[in-house]
Amino acid sequence: MPVKPKLAIYWASSCGGCEIAVVNLHERLLELDALFDICFCPCLLDTKKHDLEAWPDRSIAITLFNGAIRTDENLEMAHLLRNKSATLIACGACAKGGGIPALSNFHSSLRHFSSIYFCNPTIDNPGFAVPQEITTVAEGALPLPRFHDQVRTLADVVAVDYFIPGCPPEPDRLWEALTALAGAEPPPPGTVLGTGATTVCEECARVKEEKRVSRFRRITEFIPDEGACLLEQGLVCMGIATRGGCGGLCPAANSPCIGCYGPPQGVSDQGARMLAALGSILDPGELRGLREEEVATRIEAAAASITDCAGSFYLFSLAESLLKGAARRPQ
Repeated sequence: MPVKPKLAIYWASSCGGCEIAVVNLHERLLELDALFDICFCPCLLDTKKHDLEAWPDRSIAITLFNGAIRTDENLEMAHLLRNKSATLIACGACAKGGGIPALSNFHSSLRHFSSIYFCNPTIDNPGFAVPQEITTVAEGALPLPRFHDQVRTLADVVAVDYFIPGCPPEPDRLWEALTALAGAEPPPPGTVLGTGATTVCEECARVKEEKRVSRFRRITEFIPDEGACLLEQGLVCMGIATRGGCGGLCPAANSPCIGCYGPPQGVSDQGARMLAALGSILDPGELRGLREEEVATRIEAAAASITDCAGSFYLFSLAESLLKGAARRPQ
């Protein structure tokens, strides 16, 4: 009986949704088992790190690495799995673009620790204790991984062969990617797998007309029309700046796209693409005859109706964007 190629699945700084996407293959899990020997997956198997270290380099055919790089442990496992894997895939929005964990790049680790351990109203910490990298107890030294000041993508720290976006990736797209890699002619290295060639807007079945918006609203403020373009109804729908492949599932459920598949092909910064799109449709009203100051006031009022620009435009792609996070002064 031929030996099946090994498949590893690892979870760094993320929520575990990418593992759920694998589980949501449902009956195709049996086909996955026929194709691969799932050899390493800490949330499912009892394989230990020392077992992984003992295997020959490149002995794992494919590793699905999900999660961003936040700690020394994440970084160590990224390098270890890179050495042990013939093909390393950044699987999911966090590994590819930083995902929601990367929104913390707008703040320093010191500010995070202050909020979590000192200033939280539910915390009683008179000694101002914070986690230490080494804590000595009677039984010995207890280590904790260092918490990095910035969240990084997997490709920021090791060479990545392929990318599968999504939060999490749609199971059908994940299956297409795995079977393509198991085929005789895998896609060229660097390919973003499991996606469409256009944007979510192009996949969305809603009726699209002239886009002119005087102000933006949150979805909690009204019930959107189920057939009209959500962006034209004044919702910040990221479909116009997001890679397709999901099938437009959120707009189909009367909810705006939040951008989890990251920037479209050829776009390096998802937030900048969205900002440009909104700038082209924002309508501050009739401006003729107004003084320059009045025009500026109207435009600022219309723009101010967009809630949390940074968090909305970079919810899943901040770490791979040109922005990366907040500018830092040297400490």
